[in-house]
Amino acid sequence: MTPRGRGDLRARVSRGFRDYYAGPYRRRLARSARDEQDLLMMVVLAEELGVPNPAAFYTLELLPAVYGEMHAWHRRAGLERSPFDTVACC
Repeated sequence: MTPRGRGDLRARVSRGFRDYYAGPYRRRLARSARDEQDLLMMVVLAEELGVPNPAAFYTLELLPAVYGEMHAWHRRAGLERSPFDTVACC
């Protein structure tokens, strides 16, 4: 077996072990990341939702960053259209 063949075999075995051990958790980690993103959207958009936001001073500068994610967020929340008058994404 050539040295290159061993490297390819080692890489394939490494990928196989990574998929075997990390595979079952991949979906849960993705869901956790999505839940954290949804929580951030709720905190940043709290004033628009009518919830008093004690951190409004800090979250105000995050508004431009979350406007791009607005469509995906309200679709995951089960809303056909954006619930906000100031943000029209659809």
